[in-house]
Amino acid sequence: MYLTHKSQRRILIPLLVIVLSITVVGSTFAASLLQQIWLPDGFAPEGIASGNGTTFYVGSIPTGAIYRGDLSTGQGELAVQPQPGRNAIGLKFDPGTGYLFVAGGPTGDAYIYDAETGDTVAILTLSDDPSFINDVVITQGAAYFTNSMQPEIYRVPLVKNDIPSTENVETKTLGGEYQFTAGQFNANGIAATPNGQTLIIVNSFEGALYCVDPDTGMATRIDLNGGSVSAGDGILLRGKYLYVVQNRLNQVAVIRMDSDFSSGVIENVITSPLFRVPTTIAGIGKSLYVVNARFGTPVTVDTDYDVVLVPAQ
Repeated sequence: MYLTHKSQRRILIPLLVIVLSITVVGSTFAASLLQQIWLPDGFAPEGIASGNGTTFYVGSIPTGAIYRGDLSTGQGELAVQPQPGRNAIGLKFDPGTGYLFVAGGPTGDAYIYDAETGDTVAILTLSDDPSFINDVVITQGAAYFTNSMQPEIYRVPLVKNDIPSTENVETKTLGGEYQFTAGQFNANGIAATPNGQTLIIVNSFEGALYCVDPDTGMATRIDLNGGSVSAGDGILLRGKYLYVVQNRLNQVAVIRMDSDFSSGVIENVITSPLFRVPTTIAGIGKSLYVVNARFGTPVTVDTDYDVVLVPAQ
């Protein structure tokens, strides 16, 4: 059954914001994307990921459920039902397998789900220490997860026709120039360069970005020429531009990176009256969307949440 907003008092905004061509499985079609899409009341979201075509996925922090919606119709449904004892923070969709990779927050775990059926494919224990498994990025050969409470990232090798297991998890200690502050919220969002040879992570407490060698964990601080990405949360790399969601600041920093990603300049800061503590960002075709987590707003069964278009810079 498809879910929509519960009453006419919250009208889905059917604005035709942008018309673009998207190529999916060799065919091109024109998609009119919406400016705002409502999620189920009380969902308490955090992570957003793009899927095939105009499909997106959003995870629920307290229940571990995953919502699947369509940016062209505003309709959606639960792809993964609530999971007792699990959380859903950052997530990514792997089109090669059709799996969703989900960071499990304070559980220290990561979860892999079949995005079509909602079935659990695997549960991976990443750390037994006090942890907050926050975000994930997928490259051609592995999935990488951040831990906000430990100076570590986790590599999960992806081998064709093999299902990842805890025994395959590789822990990489963040070293080099990485600054870790115990008791604070450190590594958060994560992205990867197109060739997968460099990871980029944001440290929320420092307001800093780092390039990380995925094989060794050695980190080099990215020179932002005096700029800061304080309250940095989800990040997205598109070409030479890195987008950093600054959650409680209700804005998205747009950073033009140099060719080797060692430095960058904050060229723009995107704001919107629709931002209500956005946390993570996803690219759908040429458009960008964030999910409003509304941190600081009490979560009740009637609390509304949404996914909104990022205004053009």
